[in-house]
Amino acid sequence: MSLRSTEVKKGPSRSWHRSLIKAMGYIDEEIQQPWVGIVNSRNEILPGHFHLDTVGEAVKAGVRMAGGLPLEFSTIGICDGIAMAHEGMKYPLPSREHIADTVEIMANAHRMDALVFITNCDKIIPGMLMAAVRLNIPAIMISGGPMLSIMHEGKYIDISSVGEAQGKFAAGEMSEEELSIFEEKGCPSVGSCAGMFTANTMNCVTEAMGMSLPKSATVPAVYAERYRIAKYAGLRIMELLKKNIRPLDIITKESIINAIIVDLALGGSTNTALHLPAIAYEAGIEIDLDLFDSLSEKTPHLCNMSPAGPFHLQDLHEAGGVYAVMKELSKLGLIHTDRRTVSGKTIGESIKDARIERSEVIRTVDNPYHRKGGIAVLKGNLAPDRAVVKRTAVDRSMWRHWGPARVFDSEEKAEEAIFARKIKKGDIVVIRYEGPKGGPGMREMHIAMSAVVGMGLDKQVAMITDGRWSGASRGPAIGHVSPEAAEGGPIAVVKDGDIIEIDIEKKSIRIDLPDSEISKRLSKWKPPKAKVKKGYLERYSKMAQSASRGAVFRPL
Repeated sequence: MSLRSTEVKKGPSRSWHRSLIKAMGYIDEEIQQPWVGIVNSRNEILPGHFHLDTVGEAVKAGVRMAGGLPLEFSTIGICDGIAMAHEGMKYPLPSREHIADTVEIMANAHRMDALVFITNCDKIIPGMLMAAVRLNIPAIMISGGPMLSIMHEGKYIDISSVGEAQGKFAAGEMSEEELSIFEEKGCPSVGSCAGMFTANTMNCVTEAMGMSLPKSATVPAVYAERYRIAKYAGLRIMELLKKNIRPLDIITKESIINAIIVDLALGGSTNTALHLPAIAYEAGIEIDLDLFDSLSEKTPHLCNMSPAGPFHLQDLHEAGGVYAVMKELSKLGLIHTDRRTVSGKTIGESIKDARIERSEVIRTVDNPYHRKGGIAVLKGNLAPDRAVVKRTAVDRSMWRHWGPARVFDSEEKAEEAIFARKIKKGDIVVIRYEGPKGGPGMREMHIAMSAVVGMGLDKQVAMITDGRWSGASRGPAIGHVSPEAAEGGPIAVVKDGDIIEIDIEKKSIRIDLPDSEISKRLSKWKPPKAKVKKGYLERYSKMAQSASRGAVFRPL
C-alpha cells in the first residue's frame, strides 16, 4: 500500500524529520509503520467528551495490534448546552467549519495515512465528517456514546427535562428546591445528552451512512462495550488502509439518503437539515431541503424518542439499535442496502441479523407512531427558501395555527418577554437576526422554547426564527427561516400584530399580507449594522451561506 507518511520519514533526506519524531520516544520500528491520526475532540468542558481520553487509548490499542502507529491530535469542541442563552451560542455552528479546517491542516501538514475520528457532540461530528470527505484518506468514526437517563418520580428524565423545569419555576409552578433536583439528576453520567437530540441524531446517521461500526451510536458511554468498539475501530482502520477504502467510497448520495431516512424514522433533530447538506457539499454531492421533504413523506416515524417521547438512547440500544431500525425500513424498500460500510460489509449484510428487541421502542412499519417522518419543510411568503420543523415533536392541535406576531430582534429580548410572562395564548413569537449571517452564528434557542413548554403554552404559542432550535426542543418551534432577516428575507419586515398562518399538514408558513405590502416594506428595509466587527465571527458572518444551503461557506 502507498503511504503518505513516507514523504516525512523515508530516506537519508528525512533524518531531520525522524530526529524530531524520535524526540518523543518513538523508535525506528514504530516510525516505519503506517501513521494513523487519532483525531480526538476530548476536553474537560463537554460531558460528552470528558471521557474521550479513555476511548482514545482503546482506539490506539487497536491500531497498535494491527501494526500501525497511532498519533493523537486534538480539535476543539463546544457544548451547545453550556453555550446556550448567551453570546457563547454564536460559536457552535461556526465551529463546524473550523473543526473541518483544523483536521485538514493537521492531517495534511503531517502526512497522515489514515484517520480515526473520536467525537460525540453536535457540531464536532459533522465537522469531522466534512474533513473526512474533504481529505478522502481512509477514515472511521467512533462515538463516545450517549449519557444515561435515570428515573425521577416514575419518569426517566434528561437535560430537556431541566429546561422545562426552569419554565415551571418561572411560572411559579415549581419551587427552587424541586428545580435543584432536576439539576442534579438531569445529566447523571458522561456522554452525549440522552435523548434524540442533535449529537445522538448525528451519531445515528453516521452509523446509517456506514462511517462507524455497528452500535457505535447507541452503546452508552459508561458501558465496557464502548471501549471494545473503540478497539475494533483501531483494528478496522488498518484494514481500510490496506484495501484503500476511503470516505468517498462510503459516503455517496445513496448513503446520505439512508442517513436522512433513518433520521426521519427516529424523529431526529432538525439540525441534520444543516449538517447533512454541508457534508454532501464537501463530497460534491447535491442534496437540498426538497429531498428531506420528499423522503419525509414516505418514511414512517418508528421511534418516539425524547424530547418528543419517553425513550432515550439506552432504550434504542436495548431495542436493537440503528440497524434494527434500518432493517425494518428496508421492508418498504427505503434503504439502499448495497452501500458499503467501514465494517467491510454492505448495509444489507450488516442488517441481516438485526431484530427489534423492544417493540414499544422501535415500532414496525405496519404500526408506526406516524405515517410520515419527523421533519417537515415549510414554505410560503414568510420563508420563500423554506423553513424546518420537527413535526413529530409538535402537538397535533398546533399543526394548524394562526395568531398575531410578537417580534423580537434577538434571542435575549424574546427570553426576557417570555420569562416576564408577557407572551399570551395565541401569540406567535418571531425571533429574527439570529441566522448564520445576522446572529452571527445561527444560535440555538432551546431555553426560550423550553420555558414556553414548561409554562404550559406549547399548545397555544408557536415560535419562529431564522436561527435554529436545539435537538432537545419540543413544541411548535419552526427554524431555519430562509432567507434570513440579515439578508433581507421577509421575516425582516414582520411587525407586531401581523397575522401569521402556520399549516404543518400543508407545509405552509405565511404572513397574512398581500405581496405588494411585503414588497413595499422590503423596499424601505435597510440592513442592520454588523453585530460583530472583529475575530472569527466577523469572518463567518461574511462567508456563511443561507441555512437552506447548510450554512456552508460561500465559494471564493
